Amino acid sequence: MTVDTMPGTPSPADAVPPAPGARPAPRRRRRRLLGESGLAPYAYVGPFFLIFLAFGLFPLVYTAWVSLHEYRLGGEMTWTGLDNYTWLFTSEQFYNALWKTITIGALSTIPQLALALGLAHLLNYRMRARNFFRISMIMPYATSVAASTLVFAQIFGRDNGFANWLLSLVGIDGPDWRNGNWTAQIAISVIVIWRWTGYNALIYLAGMQSISQDLYEAAAIDGASKWQQFVHVTLPGLRPTILFTVVVSTIGATQLFGEPLLFGGGTPNGGALGQYQTLGLYMYQQGWQFGALGRAATVAWVTFVLIVLLVVLNTALTRWRTGERSTRRAAR
Repeated sequence: MTVDTMPGTPSPADAVPPAPGARPAPRRRRRRLLGESGLAPYAYVGPFFLIFLAFGLFPLVYTAWVSLHEYRLGGEMTWTGLDNYTWLFTSEQFYNALWKTITIGALSTIPQLALALGLAHLLNYRMRARNFFRISMIMPYATSVAASTLVFAQIFGRDNGFANWLLSLVGIDGPDWRNGNWTAQIAISVIVIWRWTGYNALIYLAGMQSISQDLYEAAAIDGASKWQQFVHVTLPGLRPTILFTVVVSTIGATQLFGEPLLFGGGTPNGGALGQYQTLGLYMYQQGWQFGALGRAATVAWVTFVLIVLLVVLNTALTRWRTGERSTRRAAR
């Protein structure tokens, strides 16, 4: 059998191999440069790091530089060294904002993640309209912060609020949610819980579906109940996912800003006594209400260091518990 070729077209047999020492073609040379020398990964991730340097690292360094100056809005910077940090760590208002950030973060993060874990466990079962319930979980997250906060501000109204109406049905006089210390923090925590529970539930659900069903079948054969399967199979399999949600929720709680600002009617003082003034509101107040950009930059940098410390602490606690359990299993 023969293969006909068009006149003038060189056949593979006629192809001349490159002479020894000849330079490869430009395309082949570029492909070899990116592939064999290992430069291709750097070319792919390079644009991200260029954007990060421009919009992430540079603002971070510039904020640190501003925090060492007295810088009024519309004025010029004057070097003051660590005076802004001295002012911050001797300010009672700063410690009040730090404490409110911690309490509101604990009131919103712990119930939020517990509810999300329970919802994900229920959605992991076979049930009717399962996809509808899964999709509806993301609806609160898709709602804007302004819309959800304004609705909940009406719900927690003192005179005609829905929450006080429910309490009146069981004979309890409703509190003044906005002007109370703990009531205001609870109301803001409810808003945060409502917005983020479904989001975390979907993350947990994705983690649950990655756990092998063979583990559940083996546990069922050994006589484990549903609760025992959840404790000894689901939770260990979700440990990296739980760590991720804890870290992200901690960062979000430390940066809480929109909900308390809108709950207070747009004022950054966090109530008459600062009962729900978070670090985000305190920074905004210094920078845009008082015009002290140097002090606002100082609050921003201290908040950044606090977030890093909390993330490191959460990671260390999780690894310590993981190592402790591994040691117990090895001892058995």
